[in-house]
Amino acid sequence: MKYSVTSLVATFFFIFASTFAAAQDSIPGEPANNPVKAPQRGSIRDINAIGNRNVGCGRGLGNWYSLEKQIQMGKEFAQQIETTSKFVTDPAVTEFINRIGQNLVRNSDSLVPFTIKVVDSDDINAFALPGGFFYVDSGLILAADNEAELVGVMAHEIAHVAACHAARENTRSQLMNLASVPLIFVGGGIGYAVRNAAGLGMPLTFLKFTRGFESEADYLGLEYMYKAGYDPQAFTAFFEKVQNLEKQKTGRVAKAFSTHPQTPDRIAKSQAEINTVLPAREQYKVDTSEFEDVKVRLAAIENRHKIDQGREMRPTLRRASHPNASDEGKSSDDNDRPKLKRRNNAPDR
Repeated sequence: MKYSVTSLVATFFFIFASTFAAAQDSIPGEPANNPVKAPQRGSIRDINAIGNRNVGCGRGLGNWYSLEKQIQMGKEFAQQIETTSKFVTDPAVTEFINRIGQNLVRNSDSLVPFTIKVVDSDDINAFALPGGFFYVDSGLILAADNEAELVGVMAHEIAHVAACHAARENTRSQLMNLASVPLIFVGGGIGYAVRNAAGLGMPLTFLKFTRGFESEADYLGLEYMYKAGYDPQAFTAFFEKVQNLEKQKTGRVAKAFSTHPQTPDRIAKSQAEINTVLPAREQYKVDTSEFEDVKVRLAAIENRHKIDQGREMRPTLRRASHPNASDEGKSSDDNDRPKLKRRNNAPDR
């Protein structure tokens, strides 16, 4: 069967437009000025359906990557991190962070298991790779005033994986590349894009998401931390803190984290979701003594690093020693003690 160039172009742009429309429709709008309505069952607003709803990982026009492929690619990126990063190995710290992270995953829409590690870094940062490989910097843990603030950041990153944002972002990028292909090469361009769909093809430093996907991660992350029992107000409180740190240019906010800054508009949208989508509860989990103990242990590790680094950089003096055969058998104290010698040329009396 033969297809004309015109039909190929029309088919391509139909797929292109449908993909973007589907991606935009999946991102919630602003609920601030709308009355609270009962959510449609199974929709992104249906908190009771978390874990049993499709928030973007289905194979289709908006996502060309299977979960298996995303796990494979995430594993390859994780291997790069394993060889270039230093990790916190304190069992009390790693067990606690893994436990609260896995609790969030259980209360999310994620379809993949998570591997969670703590990176020994002063940066205020956290990021999750496709397939559930999740890294939390120790600087982020120390910067959080309470457990709920840390959970808010972790829930945001888990949401990126749950909604397959890396795969959808790369699918969108492939379609954008197709849009720039000359008409005469449309057929070949589509074939080229499909072949390249076998891999995500993006370095870790370029795992950036569009404003819509960041907004969706905010939205989902708030739902996940709420369902896990945490106070969602801590989410906006921490990102306001990060915003102030960025203004002060302290250098503590990692570049990867600052690629999606919490602008006033995004903070306002998150607050609107809290007020209109999340039903109020009498009690929330905000902080625990265990989290404070973890911070103390991490602070001790950081101080120990600084002391060790100071020792390495401190100049030292070494005594030059030239032992000879006649000195054998003598103690070191005898060798170091100054000696008085009688002059041999004194005049005779």
